[in-house]
Amino acid sequence: MAEGIKLAVNGTLMRGLELNPNLLNVGAKFLYEAATTPHYRLWSINDKHPAMVRVSDGGIAVVLEVWQVPPDGLVQVLLQEPPGLSIGKVLLDTGETVLGVLGEPVLCEGQREISAYGGWRSYCAALGLEAEPQPKLSQ
Repeated sequence: MAEGIKLAVNGTLMRGLELNPNLLNVGAKFLYEAATTPHYRLWSINDKHPAMVRVSDGGIAVVLEVWQVPPDGLVQVLLQEPPGLSIGKVLLDTGETVLGVLGEPVLCEGQREISAYGGWRSYCAALGLEAEPQPKLSQ
């Protein structure tokens, strides 16, 4: 892939999880695991997927993955995301700013905040839900 857009994912798009094929099917490549700056909060949306929201106070660093996505594939991935999730700018703890999946604040209303877990995989592990990566594929 000659060019791509870096995309930070913090939930079911991560390696081995339910929506990861959406990335693989557009030719996206896993780059690295990362964390945000401590300016985000995380909610579980009915224990189906997370929603990450940037906040001005009381944030944490969220563990996520960064992928390289072909520009034409980015739209396809976004259209397949659950309602209430969108693409915005995400600040990584390395100082880099990349596009990433964010939740609309209204989506989080009445949902369980899971920021204390630091990420979707940790939350799912605490509940005994499947959120472990599958063995690495040649990506």
